[in-house]
Amino acid sequence: MKAGICYDLRDTYLSMGYSEEETAEFDKPETIDAIESALLTAGFEIEKIGHAKQLIELLHKGKRWDIVFNICEGMNGVGREAQVPAILDLYNIPYLFSGPLVLSLCLDKAMTKRVVRDLGLSTPDFHVVNCESDLSDVILPFPLFVKPVSEGTGKGISENSVIKSTEQLIKAGKYLLPLYPQGILVERFLPGREFTVGILGSGKSARAIGTMEILHNRLSESSVYSYETKENYQSRVYYEIPEKEIILSCQELALSAWIGLGCLDAGRVDLKLDENGVPSFIEVNPLAGLNPDHSDLPILAGKMGISYNMLISEIMNSALSRINKTCQRLPDGP
Repeated sequence: MKAGICYDLRDTYLSMGYSEEETAEFDKPETIDAIESALLTAGFEIEKIGHAKQLIELLHKGKRWDIVFNICEGMNGVGREAQVPAILDLYNIPYLFSGPLVLSLCLDKAMTKRVVRDLGLSTPDFHVVNCESDLSDVILPFPLFVKPVSEGTGKGISENSVIKSTEQLIKAGKYLLPLYPQGILVERFLPGREFTVGILGSGKSARAIGTMEILHNRLSESSVYSYETKENYQSRVYYEIPEKEIILSCQELALSAWIGLGCLDAGRVDLKLDENGVPSFIEVNPLAGLNPDHSDLPILAGKMGISYNMLISEIMNSALSRINKTCQRLPDGP
């Protein structure tokens, strides 16, 4: 079976003049090499495709694949993560991970929270600010937390994201809105512990592979899981598997959100505990990072005894089962 890999290389966009933060969600060559190696081990014939425009060029030349391992984040617009899946849908080429609807929805944190809330699941109250005049409409009780409505990898998040007064809210809004004209999400700040839940599978076949607590060490400048913290995670945070009771409550909420949102194959759901110790949905990542050493999902999988090759094989198995390919399950890998 021939599999293509779609991805955005960070170095490619840096060479175009984009900044370190603008390219924060893009991949390093070693991530693509690791995915390729895992798929080769599983018996696939592999072709590295690259980003969306490279995909279009290859399709125009007549190239086709049996399935595409898509981890493209895209660059422009709130539908940027949906660009490659939409192109592949047009050509009727199967691919891994969620489709255009889910990727567009889940990139918009506010719209995602609206759906999660409609599902009857716990998520902090929030308000979307699209311009400075909207700041006066925020009537949520302090403390609050502010972040761009459609970003990932901690972009736009810092120690200044925790808001304790109207003055701080106005200052944060005036700083963030010019940088992120997509708008900013203002939500009630939850003071409790922070977790991420790894998910494998789709629909009723989805399962939580583990729950990991994010803890900040003494070298960390703040207790906020910010862009700077994520970029320097090895010196600022550490991860632990929490107690069984917390795991069960987190995984129940995470799976309900994952299935309700229609996410596919693999990803992560981020949660925090409120002042009563009850988990609340913060956001979902249906295109989780897959760097074998630095990304949360592979780190969590490793803590649960799942090797990187096994993780990639399980993700591929989910997609193959979902698209009803008539082939045997892949070996789980070493």
